[in-house]
Amino acid sequence: MKGLVIGGLGIFHVFLAQFAIGGGVLMTYFEWLSGKGKLPSARRFTSGYFKVLVLVSFVVGALTGVGMWFTSIQTSPRTIGLMVDTFHWVWATEWTFFSLEVIAGYCFYRYGDRLDGRSRLFLLGLYTTAAWFSLFWINGILSWQLTPGAWLESGNLWAGFFNPTFWPSLFFRTFAAMAIAALVAALVISVSPFERDEQKELLHRAAHLLAPMALMPLLGAWYLFAMPKDSRSWVLGGSPAMSMFFGLGAGASLLVGLYALFGLLLRRLYINSATASLLIVLGFVATAGGEFVREGARKPFTVRETLYSNAMTPAEILTLREQGSVTHDPYPLRDAADYPNDQVLLGAKVYRFQCSVCHTVGGVNGLVHLAGTWTEEQTRLNVAKLQHTKPFMPPFAGTPEELEALVRFIEWEAASRPKDFEVTRDPATLAQIKRWLDEAGTAPGYAAASEKKR
Repeated sequence: MKGLVIGGLGIFHVFLAQFAIGGGVLMTYFEWLSGKGKLPSARRFTSGYFKVLVLVSFVVGALTGVGMWFTSIQTSPRTIGLMVDTFHWVWATEWTFFSLEVIAGYCFYRYGDRLDGRSRLFLLGLYTTAAWFSLFWINGILSWQLTPGAWLESGNLWAGFFNPTFWPSLFFRTFAAMAIAALVAALVISVSPFERDEQKELLHRAAHLLAPMALMPLLGAWYLFAMPKDSRSWVLGGSPAMSMFFGLGAGASLLVGLYALFGLLLRRLYINSATASLLIVLGFVATAGGEFVREGARKPFTVRETLYSNAMTPAEILTLREQGSVTHDPYPLRDAADYPNDQVLLGAKVYRFQCSVCHTVGGVNGLVHLAGTWTEEQTRLNVAKLQHTKPFMPPFAGTPEELEALVRFIEWEAASRPKDFEVTRDPATLAQIKRWLDEAGTAPGYAAASEKKR
């Protein structure tokens, strides 16, 4: 499933990117402490920690960053095209800061040991500033996808960039980056050749970056209430999967925060590498939960009220209902000779065009399993009124004949792909599908639900 690939890679990349940003904050803080004479071992720690940052975040982060672009273009080229078309100068600005971050980072890696304290502090401060501003620009683009705000009416770039979820998302990510950096620091400290007292002091200082986690519940609530009401409903019980990941993220963050407060800040406990590793895992779980919620809350869109998750615009749905969604599809199906008739072949094309970005046929999130308990009539009705069956799904965008073909394709797959399979073209069935499509309309499901409540 294409969406699962980009989701998994995206979570890993975000975790590494936030580590790079928070790592800059931590090293700048430690270098400042060293310069003030408040932490003599800070300079030695900073040099060792930065090597971990370079090897893990710079190298693996760069690879996953390229992977993100590659998978995004393969999975949803129209979404990426819209984002680049809308924010091309913002992307260019972000790449400038990213370049500065990389240059400053490698300069510190190469020459840091030869520099005096003031020069080291300047270079680390430059790295940290560039890394944070890279986050600043990317955050505006990503938050725009969920809450485009006044951009929907005006098309103004800055109205879309400084959107309703921009600030809570930016602050939340900044504090999350600092927390991840502190957790990785705890692991590096526990395996470094420092004296026990030095390790405890370094741990206590690193834990200062965990203190802002106390504000994360408020920022999370701000972010939730800045979301559209329907998106918030998915997170708070409307979608079991999103509610579960929201709970995992919040629970993991709570555990890390409580340990940081009572263990590291108040009691100044020493922690070994196993405990530090467990805390990093909890940090990763928190990141995964948050990113899953952020991505899922946009449904049924990739860009709110602009582009559906299957790369169709709301205005195109009505046209495709009349003309057909795959009428002009020039691409052949793989193993086309395996399909028993033209109707099932048509259904496979409809699946590829409308469903395959999020669904497999019989695997993860597979159509065969999702529709497995439905009768044939239920499948027709539920697909025809798809945005009402599941409001986080886009409306079906095709003719009655295409819908019937999709139903037959699902049933053929559920029947283990027999060589002979009946063709169904009953005019009464197609007329009923047409009525259901007309009753469903082309508006997203949440809009119809809101209209009913008025």
